[in-house]
Amino acid sequence: MNTISIIGNSTMKPSCRFLISTKNPVFFKRHHGLISNLSGNQFNFDKTKQFLTCPFRILGFRTIFNESRKSFWVPSISSGQSRLIAGDSRGVSVVASVASQFREFSTSVETRVNDKNFERIFVQNGISVKPLVVERIDKDENVLGDEESRLGVLVDDGESVNRQDLDVGQGVEIVSTKREESDMEKEAWKLLNDAVVMYCGSPVGTVAANDPGDKMPLNYDQVFVRDFVPSALAFLLRGEGEIVKNFLLHALQLQSWEKTVDCYSPGQGLMPASFKVRTVPLDDNKLEEVLDPDFGESAIGRVAPVDSGLWWIILLRAYGKLTGDYALQERVDVQTGIKLILNLCLADGFDMFPSLLVTDVTDGSCMIDRRMGIHGHPLEIQALFYSALRSSREMLVVNDGSKNLVRAINNRLSALSFHIREYYWVDMRKINEIYRYKTEEYSTEATNKFNIYPEQIPSWLMDWIPEEGGYLIGNLQPAHMDFRFFTLGNLWSVVSSLGTPKQNEAILNLIESKWDDLVGNMPLKICYPALESEDWRIITGSDPKNTPWSYHNGGSWPTLLWQFTLACMKMGRMELAQKAVALAEKRLQVDHWPEYYDTRSGKFIGKQSRLYQTWTVAGFLTSKVLLENPEKASMLFWDEDYDLLEFCVCGLNTSGRKRCSRVAARSQILV
Repeated sequence: MNTISIIGNSTMKPSCRFLISTKNPVFFKRHHGLISNLSGNQFNFDKTKQFLTCPFRILGFRTIFNESRKSFWVPSISSGQSRLIAGDSRGVSVVASVASQFREFSTSVETRVNDKNFERIFVQNGISVKPLVVERIDKDENVLGDEESRLGVLVDDGESVNRQDLDVGQGVEIVSTKREESDMEKEAWKLLNDAVVMYCGSPVGTVAANDPGDKMPLNYDQVFVRDFVPSALAFLLRGEGEIVKNFLLHALQLQSWEKTVDCYSPGQGLMPASFKVRTVPLDDNKLEEVLDPDFGESAIGRVAPVDSGLWWIILLRAYGKLTGDYALQERVDVQTGIKLILNLCLADGFDMFPSLLVTDVTDGSCMIDRRMGIHGHPLEIQALFYSALRSSREMLVVNDGSKNLVRAINNRLSALSFHIREYYWVDMRKINEIYRYKTEEYSTEATNKFNIYPEQIPSWLMDWIPEEGGYLIGNLQPAHMDFRFFTLGNLWSVVSSLGTPKQNEAILNLIESKWDDLVGNMPLKICYPALESEDWRIITGSDPKNTPWSYHNGGSWPTLLWQFTLACMKMGRMELAQKAVALAEKRLQVDHWPEYYDTRSGKFIGKQSRLYQTWTVAGFLTSKVLLENPEKASMLFWDEDYDLLEFCVCGLNTSGRKRCSRVAARSQILV
């Protein structure tokens, strides 16, 4: 193995060398210029340290890249994009591109000045001229002189108004629509900025928790991929994109490097669960910063992160939508990163279902990071998988090397949406159907396709399910249905339109109907109900952290607030989101921003909860900004994709097996 040192042509400050150890290098990733002058940047960079060198070094890895490319032009398949690509052994450059239909209908119009500076103009209702709203203000009886009523003109904060242009006479008062931030919000922004991690003088993420009184931070002082997502959205919604772009690129640099557990390497394309900036000494009293990723070899249970790559793709899409910087998505290294993740997730195996199979140690591969009996096909992974597939289809440059992948994405999206909508959904009608199932059916016409025993329906569910409302169950495998309500999976099913419009509405109806159970004193329960008694002892292994109604076993997690807010805004139920945010405002600051809450009603701070948890802070801030900017919220969710219902991966074949019912699928979405 040869070691090659490359001086990167990068504009990161200070300039960082990329020290790459590779077996067969084909091309090397090169950072483009980063946007460093975004308005409102809150970071203070110390650029005076001359003793620090910043090579991009990753501890204990080798690259795995080998991809050949050609020149071609092909139209997009179901993505609305056409690309002309030219390339050779030195790399690939995007020569020309046509904006996709997703971008054509975006409410953000971008005017690029140069690589480091751009401005965005928000267009509402297709009109680029903001309407002038004139509001009559009642006469103040204490004002002497002119009895004429004063007029107030509503303008955006910072917008100048020429009074001579207003033909309303004198007595015009400018009224700003900008709301003054509360003390709680100001503290939250300060905490979020204090949690920022710097690498080579640039922000690259936020630590998981930043409690000054915590003497044993464990891995909470690292940048977690999933934990950073709400932080990234908070920064993006405030117009600060540099930290998010840096994070996306540095996480990409960590992808596909080999780390092993007992001499075994995980699949190519895996994203790390987290990374840490470490400072190592060099000769001549110099220091060097390196990124040290964790692919699960240091995690509890030594579990590889299934969801990190999915979250990375989702955040990449959000970055483009909120900044207008779509050039990042089109970079060769970013396109390659997307493909590697998808190839890992779409690989053929022994599984017969379109849902993403994860191993028997899934507990740890997603937000549920301890033993909770969610292995197999957990809903959270399916919803994130579906969201990542839809995001990838928007962002992939379609060419000879990717058109088969795009076709596979379309087929998987179609099959997965049908599978989840048909077999994971429960409401009063479906539960009664399962209650009357016949078992041991053998045929392609079987009603009870997964051989579910009616006795598996838990007694609590029979009385708990409301007349109006339903939800997607936590898991489905042969002879097993996990009827627990998992909040994150259901919320992302709404956000991504994995559920039908009727199902999405029913999920929010259920949350509203069972507010005391799922929200209580602090939004929101991670799952309901908790495992208790023998179930707790057997399934969790008597886990002392996952005692009933604690941590991941029915605990309340404030970070779910932003996802609940986004789901509510998509479905036009802002009053539910506002109610949840108001509830959180009463406690979070007073309780020092805990990681989670305990007890059935979420009344007490978790017994092992970290304080000043960053994604708790960021989730609250993101919810507040989204509620004040509905047009930005609309960029983060997906509407129903009716074209998916036209695809079918089954097809008629010589075996005589029937095509799965597209008619049934289409009938589900009618409202």
